[in-house]
Amino acid sequence: MAKQGKKYQEAKKLVDSLKQYDVKEAIDLVKKTATAKFDETVEAHIKLGVDSRHADQQVRGAIVLPHGTGRTAKVLVFAKGEKATAAENAGADYVGADDMVTKIQTENWFDFDVVVATPDMMGVVGKLGRVLGPKGLMPNPKSGTVTFDVERAVKEIKAGKVEYRLDKTNIIHVPIGKASFDEDKLTDNFKTLMDAIVKAKPAAAKGQYLRSVTLTSTMGPGIKVNPARVTE
Repeated sequence: MAKQGKKYQEAKKLVDSLKQYDVKEAIDLVKKTATAKFDETVEAHIKLGVDSRHADQQVRGAIVLPHGTGRTAKVLVFAKGEKATAAENAGADYVGADDMVTKIQTENWFDFDVVVATPDMMGVVGKLGRVLGPKGLMPNPKSGTVTFDVERAVKEIKAGKVEYRLDKTNIIHVPIGKASFDEDKLTDNFKTLMDAIVKAKPAAAKGQYLRSVTLTSTMGPGIKVNPARVTE
């Protein structure tokens, strides 16, 4: 495994695995431990005190990070007529309807990061539920990807909109930028994300909501952030 290489071991020495760092310290460490030859993505992993199996304890939404993610997402839009034209004008990478369904089904084509659909196209998109669902690519009204305002949806995604949602182990994984970002930009993006997740706390959640918060770069070690300090 590449993660256990010499650079990873050296980076790991800089991190106290038992310590919970302040946000500023953690971000500083993430940058120092991102030693790969490419510009690593900085990711936040947030474990919540909820049970994602219950509908009333779901945590899901989307936000535009103030400084973007450092990469421009490729967007596929399912729309027809005027809405298809609007999506193209807004900068969508691919726009179509049944033709896109066929392309995905027959070519196993997934050269896109986000799928947007107008509500009237969800019957068409539904045919792809089995392949898009497991990849987390199914459009959803809660994340703003099922909408008639395709122009706005595409522009927000291109500007750095990210979706946050619980996985089966009640953890949210979200990119918050690149290791090349300065500390202030990473801090802004991280706090914007944490504010949104704290505000999204379900009424049914009991006990400690933020169980653990970890920052890591693509190839670097995990750095624990003190959950009590993340929104200060």
